[in-house]
Amino acid sequence: MGKIAISGATGRLGGRVARLIGGSPRLLVRDAGRAPEGADVALADYADGDSVRKALNEVDTVLMVSAAETLDRVAQHRSFVDAAVAAGVRHLVYTSFAGASPDATFTLARDHWHTEQHIRDSGLAFTFLRDNLYADFLPFLVGEDGVIRGPAGDGRAAVVAQDDIADALVAVLREPSPHAGKTYEMTGPEALSLAEVAATIAEVTGKPVTFHDETLDEAYASRKQFAAPDWQVDAWVSTYTAIAAGELARVSDDVRTLTGHPATSLRDLLQA
Repeated sequence: MGKIAISGATGRLGGRVARLIGGSPRLLVRDAGRAPEGADVALADYADGDSVRKALNEVDTVLMVSAAETLDRVAQHRSFVDAAVAAGVRHLVYTSFAGASPDATFTLARDHWHTEQHIRDSGLAFTFLRDNLYADFLPFLVGEDGVIRGPAGDGRAAVVAQDDIADALVAVLREPSPHAGKTYEMTGPEALSLAEVAATIAEVTGKPVTFHDETLDEAYASRKQFAAPDWQVDAWVSTYTAIAAGELARVSDDVRTLTGHPATSLRDLLQA
């Protein structure tokens, strides 16, 4: 196993991978003060190609955790990929999103598709893990009144636990060659409607939780309070309309394929 670098190493997903993988991976961070003491740390900002190139010196395989949601995220991703090529990286593992395509309903899934295409065109060996919605975050969709609101209808999403994704990433990073050129669909064991999500959260927590199927007008109106830019609100709303369109409903067994254990259900995650 050659030198591995992990981007986003102080974040939720990258941090999990860094703790699990063992050895001495290089941790790419923007704030060295947040990195574990004694680790092999390199400062790198996705938008600063030179810093990424230096950080990836002598690295064979890199985990590219998708950057924070911004209007210029695709440009940041392209900068990172180009720097990886310049540094001589051989294999890039990218955390993409379920249903990534140029015309995906979820607006940010389009960003992931454009990133995937740039990676393909770069000449790097690659592996894509297309993650469904994170099951870990579903409780945060519940408002103070105990209601999940969004225009999802009776559509379903095969939500996935972040720990399962981290386990899968570790497996790929430790032995990347068999996974070159492959795309994996990271999903939970079942596709759930948001009404079922609400019922599961209520059952586990003992608190009343329900789902309200908003109209599009209601969805935009209820999010005005956050004073977010239009592109961000479009992304929030289209998360739900993508569920309604059935674009997140596919269930895959790729978690088991990569990790050797079954995917974690929402109920099991909440009960842990």
